[in-house]
Amino acid sequence: MSAVIDTTATRNVASGRSALATGTADRAIAFDARGDITLGQFQREVRAVAATLPDAPYAINLCEDRYRFLVAFCAAAVRGQVTLLPSSRAAAVVDEVLAGHPGSYCLGDHPLTPQPPHYHCLPPQLSQAEGDALTIDADALVAIGFTSGSTGQPSPNPKHWRSLQASTVQNLAALADLLDRDGSTHVVATVPPQHMYGMEMSVLLPLLGPVAVHGAKPFFPDDVACALAQANSPPLLVTTPVHLRALVESGVALPPLAGIVSATAPLAAELAAAAEARYGCEVREVFGSTETCVIARRRTAVETGWTPLPGVRVVPQPDGAAIHAPHLDTPVVLADLVEVFADGRFELRGRNADLLEIAGKRASLGDLTRKLLAVPGVVDGVVLQLDACDGPGVRRIAAVAVAPGLDAATILAALRKQVDPVFLPRRLRCVDRLPRNDTGKLPRHALLALLDG
Repeated sequence: MSAVIDTTATRNVASGRSALATGTADRAIAFDARGDITLGQFQREVRAVAATLPDAPYAINLCEDRYRFLVAFCAAAVRGQVTLLPSSRAAAVVDEVLAGHPGSYCLGDHPLTPQPPHYHCLPPQLSQAEGDALTIDADALVAIGFTSGSTGQPSPNPKHWRSLQASTVQNLAALADLLDRDGSTHVVATVPPQHMYGMEMSVLLPLLGPVAVHGAKPFFPDDVACALAQANSPPLLVTTPVHLRALVESGVALPPLAGIVSATAPLAAELAAAAEARYGCEVREVFGSTETCVIARRRTAVETGWTPLPGVRVVPQPDGAAIHAPHLDTPVVLADLVEVFADGRFELRGRNADLLEIAGKRASLGDLTRKLLAVPGVVDGVVLQLDACDGPGVRRIAAVAVAPGLDAATILAALRKQVDPVFLPRRLRCVDRLPRNDTGKLPRHALLALLDG
């Protein structure tokens, strides 16, 4: 079975409808400790769940189990409902999205306390229903993803089915040499399906490619190892730098892997090399955003440049980079500053929002954070610029660090040897852990709360 699909084969041109999932009824779409779940069973469960959903334009999918998320997402799409993907499961964030989309409801797989408004909970045992093949209008709006809000107010990013099909073709091409061309590749993902990276790699891949995804969302190294061991062939691990570092440092043994895919935050070359040496497979980093989906790849252990996915073109601009891609109706401008080479590959040169200019001198928050993390004894940390200005109207620099056995004065003394005085954090707080979300990102509001606390 080819690892790349042709979307024209999944679409009924006369009716303008596309298949919601591809492959034969007996191919595996998911798996867990009990074995494989076939596409046929999945389709029967989607039909049954779809018949029970309330009449509404929007659904917020809060399912913890990845397979049930997949069923609920497709059931909503079959009913013509748009799945809303908040950047966080926090009650305040969910309430904000509900308020912004009148008529929406929440959909989950277990009782929640407190229970969200208009909550529809899937039963412990999913029913099944026979029926026609599951299809959806190719131009249907099926999801709205929201940015993480790490640099500002979250904004909605609509996703149409045709666009998601096209981006999945690109992702399958980018991962083709890591996938089993003679069968179904088993995937274990540590990133939540509500995140766009998780949606692409653990929901759309099993729907539209020769991939079966594990139903769990393992977090701790032992749990990841257990899920990987339940695959019937070398699996692909879809993860983040935070989870990958925890795995490497834990020393937990993993079964043979087809490969490791990482995203959501920059992956250090040293960590990528350590993971490749320990697990004997390639670590492939992918680059993208909620706005663009995945657009590029690289083997971080041995290269710094990014290779755009098929059909993707990156054009540098003074304020960032314009992304042209087959799945995008119009170019999307990202805040990432890039240098593009003659062959189309590119390297990141920071983010427009990260650039600092104080007293005529320039620096970037990303580079300052790297220098903080290079201080011996600092195991995690971040440098940020505060919103408020001091007397001369300068927005000062602050930092939060996890450094057992060190105090702020010691860390600042080490930074003083590497950082210009105007960019030294005026406030540095040592904490037990950083407020990272499920994908390892650091929401700005949570960092500011730490500093204020």
